[in-house]
Amino acid sequence: MSELKKKEKSEDTRRTTQLKLKDFLEKMGIWYRFISKPETIHTADAAKVAGVDLKRLTKNLVSETDAGEHILLVIPGDCRVNLKAAAKALATKRVRLVSFNNAEEISGYPPGGTPTVGHKTPLKTVIDKSLLRFETIYCGGGSRDKLLELKTKDILKLTNAVVADIIKSKERS
Repeated sequence: MSELKKKEKSEDTRRTTQLKLKDFLEKMGIWYRFISKPETIHTADAAKVAGVDLKRLTKNLVSETDAGEHILLVIPGDCRVNLKAAAKALATKRVRLVSFNNAEEISGYPPGGTPTVGHKTPLKTVIDKSLLRFETIYCGGGSRDKLLELKTKDILKLTNAVVADIIKSKERS
């Protein structure tokens, strides 16, 4: 496949995932705001180019329990996940991150664009308790060139998230 064809296919896929996400949000009747930005994959880069607080921009980590259940771990962008704490919050032995390729297959969104809601397959969600201090938080907007701002209370309602302390303790602010 030529580079032009690959780029066109990538553009079509990006538009499709963003439309699915927008349709989901409208169907759920919740407030949202998309923010356009240059394409990024790392959270710190996304926060910088979009001009948002890294503490309010989430990392949405597609993961898997020891029983093979796919889950989403939602943590502040300036922190690292504590997988043992996540396992404890879910009353399971072990949680591990899945590969980028598997994350996209499971969620329906590319890493760097994964939102907290509206996944291809609904994912059990664990959100770090520190994010509850914010009225709104930012997450991937369905592609690497969009962010999505949502009300934290709506995320909790839509995902029925488990709220727990799942970041490395030395990073707690």
